[in-house]
Amino acid sequence: MAPPVVEEIIHRAGRPDFDRWSEQLHHCGHCSRPVRLRGRVVHQSATGQRSTYSTDDEPDRILMIRCGNRRAAVCPSCSYEYAGDMWQLLYAGAAGGRKGVPDTIRAHPLVFATLTAPGFGAVHTTRTDRQGKHARCRPARAKPTLCRHGRPTWCNAIHGEDDPQLGQPLCPDCYDYPAHAAFNWHSPELWRRFTITLRRVLARRAGLTAKDFTARCRLSFVKVAEFQRRAVVHFHALIRLDGPGTDFGPTQVNLDATDLADAIREAAGLVRLTVDMPDGTALDLRFGEQTDTQPINGGPSGELTPERAAAYIAKYATKSADDFGLGDRRITLETLPLLDVSDHVTRLVQTCWQLGDHETYNGLSRWLHMLGFHGHFASKSRRYSTTLGAIRGERRAYRQRQAAEYVRELLDDDTTLVVSHWEFTGVGYLTAGDAALALSAAARARERRQAARDAA
Repeated sequence: MAPPVVEEIIHRAGRPDFDRWSEQLHHCGHCSRPVRLRGRVVHQSATGQRSTYSTDDEPDRILMIRCGNRRAAVCPSCSYEYAGDMWQLLYAGAAGGRKGVPDTIRAHPLVFATLTAPGFGAVHTTRTDRQGKHARCRPARAKPTLCRHGRPTWCNAIHGEDDPQLGQPLCPDCYDYPAHAAFNWHSPELWRRFTITLRRVLARRAGLTAKDFTARCRLSFVKVAEFQRRAVVHFHALIRLDGPGTDFGPTQVNLDATDLADAIREAAGLVRLTVDMPDGTALDLRFGEQTDTQPINGGPSGELTPERAAAYIAKYATKSADDFGLGDRRITLETLPLLDVSDHVTRLVQTCWQLGDHETYNGLSRWLHMLGFHGHFASKSRRYSTTLGAIRGERRAYRQRQAAEYVRELLDDDTTLVVSHWEFTGVGYLTAGDAALALSAAARARERRQAARDAA
């Protein structure tokens, strides 16, 4: 740690208001980039009693609140809270019994599905043999050959989980970067077409027209996008069959979770999207062949339960392209060399920039930091369960009730006029020393949280 940072830490710890500063740090969840506010709140009762809170009495005359960023690479604390909210949303729609969703939802056909991207060229990967042991990446055949660029088409290495080669092409010149970038850009539309196709496939399997199927069954889902190691988007989803209408009644078609899983695989294989490329050719985009479906029924141990599925998807809701070193802000080709990214990511970003000049990819250059993906990382159908806004509203209402109770006790009056004024002063900590103290406190909080989990 640099000497100036150590001096800042010593200065902060030696201040008489250090305990109050630490309390603020705790209240904002040890956020990595807290929002700094300045202002005051005045509570005045009908009897004339007054209570005033002002940041003038706070350390540095500011109040720190959470940044609310969902990305774990940006703020572990806020992303943890976001993942918890996502788990509540996911679990409510998978098991019911909370957030306004009845527990009878457990009887509805429900499938955990993963839709992957197709291959754009051979990449380094991890493999396991029949005994479950780590195997070679891409074993050489009896007569190993070189690609047309003179590079090996095989890799006999056994890659560890943290090997930086994972996801990197065996030959970057053979790898289809334009198709890769096009898939990321158009993947939201592929998902939309998948949901339409799935309804049609289910209707056919039920022996109904699309109109009759809609009158008897509603498709509810929640999906989360995730980047694979090769920097391409794929989707995890919980897909459920409900009855028609606005409640959570059972479906009126004779389809179970196995039928739904079969229909998902069929629909994923049928979806196509033809797009124009800058060189004048047409590219057919589709999902990959490795569509995974797991029916969920909350049954015996060994089967996928709603709890496990919700936890799995919620974990990926906090991921983003930050994991590739791109950060969470827009970038340009001029700033790209300043980032610590792989050659693979560099070429993909450069390809996205080039595609952005074509009318089919208008706006793509604004999404370089997302590797061309411009959709929502988490989205759901209207009636899957509750909403993130409702969950946050519950938390906000709880805190407001706590504050109101405190004011009532202070003023001894139920009728209170509240006047407040706030100003935004910045984001982040005032010094590197403050940031270092916050980082250390956040690490200790995570350790305590993990210890509590392990003991439970």
